[in-house]
Amino acid sequence: MEETKDVLLALYETIMNLVDAGIHAVDEEGRTMIYNQKMRDIEGMDSREVLYKKLEDVFRFRSSEESTLLKALKTGEESHLVKQTYFNNKGREITSVNHTYPFYYKGKLAGAVEIAEDITKIERLIRRNHEPHTGYTFHHIIGKSKAISEVIEFSRRAARTSSYVLIIGETGTGKELFAQSIHYESERSRGPFIAQNCAALPDNLIESILFGTKKGAFTGAVDRAGLFEQADGGTLLLDEINALNIHLQAKLLRVLQEKKVKRIGGTQEKPVDVRVIATMNETPYEAIANHRLRKDLYYRLGVVTLFIPPLRDRLEDLPLLTGHFIQKYNPLFQMNVRGITPEVLTFFRSYRWPGNIRELEHMIEAAMNVMLDEDMIELRHLPMQYRQSGHFNSPAEKSPLLKDRLFEYEKHCILEALEANGSNISKAAEQLGLSRQSLQYRMKRLGI
Repeated sequence: MEETKDVLLALYETIMNLVDAGIHAVDEEGRTMIYNQKMRDIEGMDSREVLYKKLEDVFRFRSSEESTLLKALKTGEESHLVKQTYFNNKGREITSVNHTYPFYYKGKLAGAVEIAEDITKIERLIRRNHEPHTGYTFHHIIGKSKAISEVIEFSRRAARTSSYVLIIGETGTGKELFAQSIHYESERSRGPFIAQNCAALPDNLIESILFGTKKGAFTGAVDRAGLFEQADGGTLLLDEINALNIHLQAKLLRVLQEKKVKRIGGTQEKPVDVRVIATMNETPYEAIANHRLRKDLYYRLGVVTLFIPPLRDRLEDLPLLTGHFIQKYNPLFQMNVRGITPEVLTFFRSYRWPGNIRELEHMIEAAMNVMLDEDMIELRHLPMQYRQSGHFNSPAEKSPLLKDRLFEYEKHCILEALEANGSNISKAAEQLGLSRQSLQYRMKRLGI
């Protein structure tokens, strides 16, 4: 008989730990009696930290009313689909949607059990989307080079309409800065600006975050507006749109075409007035060829297409940019740095800047962190990894990277064809076996 009990207990523990929902049960005094593996994962706790201890000794609630388990003990009533936010003993915030039941033994209240679904990631994403934005405009874009000035001018024109915009540029070039500038200088500036990095969305949450959910659509689903509804009357920035899976891209295309959105589990479509600005860190042709972007979605989004030049193609802006970042960090670090030495500027002009402007800012910040009373950033202040040979190349040196060599070769071929045909784009395109439109696209991408 004793062996049978042990087998049943082992079976019970196995079943509890296989269930894909958090299960937490307490006795009539609020001490934890059952705490399965999924609940441990949700709360980031070990069973030894929780079992046989009172809830209030382990978790922090704003009030006892916010604990669905304690409320069930107090009222003896069931509750369903109740959102609860609380903190574990390490200060980590947890948000779950709970079904809670009191249980009785011999007619007396003996405890309560809770079945929980974790929505912590969803809540964090929603909260981040509602954080106030700095409201960047074109005045915040630093640079006077021809390359950046042209993009600013095209972007200003785009701000006059509500057409969709596709912004293409390498990591760190300032794509979101341009997106915000377009929004805040448009007629939609009084509406919301919501930014979402598509690469940061968990696959199992993407659809519900974009389009919203209807209560009861799945276990733990509550009525929640998606990003399109939240951005109604304003602008939705979809950063790294090429990271969105192809299946979702088809659904996104339909929303863009019909300007209506239907929540998951819902039956009604709601009209939405949203300007979508999407960004990519690769060319559309590369993304389409590698099945990371639907061709029809590209045609829909690319009504206005902007190419943000990399820093290596606008090196004349380096003095302005370095001065801007020095002035940014001077008051933060209580310093009075005046600028960079000519030697540092020479190094900066020979560096390829794979991280672009973001990398430049980080380098200035790092240098100022190691300065003492000096008023100029010198080579010795730069991080060691940037001062090592191989990180800085003379302009004449060729990059060992295949993509850089292909970039230079493609540029050379196009310039050669243009020179041979007296700068006539149509004739140069014919010589290269390209359409005029394709050649113009490549010229813009290559900065010709």
